[in-house]
Amino acid sequence: MKYKHILAAVDVTEEADQVLAIARQVADEHKASLSVVTVVKPLTHVYGGLDMVSYTQISVNFEEEAKAQAKVQVGAMAAQKGIDSNEVHVSVGAPVTQIVDSAERMGVDLIVIGSHGKHGIGLLLGSTANGVLHRANCDVLTVRIKD
Repeated sequence: MKYKHILAAVDVTEEADQVLAIARQVADEHKASLSVVTVVKPLTHVYGGLDMVSYTQISVNFEEEAKAQAKVQVGAMAAQKGIDSNEVHVSVGAPVTQIVDSAERMGVDLIVIGSHGKHGIGLLLGSTANGVLHRANCDVLTVRIKD
């Protein structure tokens, strides 16, 4: 199968470089376009047990600032791999949902995402990579993150 549009799903960590490197390699091999997505979790997800209604404005400001910072940080990593800043997308929400929705909206045929290869309770609780693998309508390539 020849891929036409690849989406690298990364977070704002040093591990993103490993995922971007593989995504760039696969995109080059297939002469495919390459986009990047990162997801900022809403403040209500981070502090799920707290009543955040009274903090709505703070939450919105935090999320907008987090999106701006993520765009800069992921954009810099992507630029090192020759990915145009216009192809770096940041959204707010549940990571699995946002990644899968972004892939469908962009019409990608391969998602490249990192995985830590969790075992035991970590596997039972699930991971973003596992969620994407089971919900995506396209192929998913998981990259084992090396410590």
